[in-house]
Amino acid sequence: MTDHAAQVRVMVVDDHPMWRDGVSRDLGEAGFAIVATAGDGEEAVRRARASSPQVVVLDLNLPALPGAEVCRQIVTADPTVRVLVLSASGEHADVLEAVKSGATGYLVKSAGRDELIDAVRRTAVGDPVFTPGLAGLVLGEFRRLATEPPAAATGAAPQLTPRETEVLRLVAKGLSYRQIADRLVLSHRTVQNHVQNTLGKLQLHNRVELVRYAIEQGLDDDLS
Repeated sequence: MTDHAAQVRVMVVDDHPMWRDGVSRDLGEAGFAIVATAGDGEEAVRRARASSPQVVVLDLNLPALPGAEVCRQIVTADPTVRVLVLSASGEHADVLEAVKSGATGYLVKSAGRDELIDAVRRTAVGDPVFTPGLAGLVLGEFRRLATEPPAAATGAAPQLTPRETEVLRLVAKGLSYRQIADRLVLSHRTVQNHVQNTLGKLQLHNRVELVRYAIEQGLDDDLS
């Protein structure tokens, strides 16, 4: 666990010092590299740019700048950064706002230590991680958005390989990279490579955008 975790640079953002220190300590003991912490939104944006974390563990209720806006600014500045929201709120509106702002996953603060550590590890490799019950909510919202009139298309549609399309269909159905690898009898790394290639071809920035694209194309209905 620690060998993999040590490769991951993490920033922890929370306005409560004891909670921020506790999360940082737990992740540090698990082997993650804690490269920065912050206690308010504006500080979080500045320190993220200075420390280049791979994963930001982010509270939503922050002074100076709301957590959703912090997420939006961090991901806009560096689309490779993955944001895992860790919030006391399980309200559907908060979850959807966070995801639309670019968050990869969402955990409520009642999650246990091991659950958090596993969530950060999975977030680092691009898997969407949600407190049970919230993943379905997010996929449902993407399907609703997909029924809205699409923006005018420009140019020819990108050409995906059959394997990339197959992986994309499973991504749209909410499967994790590990589940996709098991179903297609591929390595976890091969699935990641297919997803990265697809992101590049479609000029998308993260898995959240990829899921929405796939649902807009109706790919989530193509497999049982």
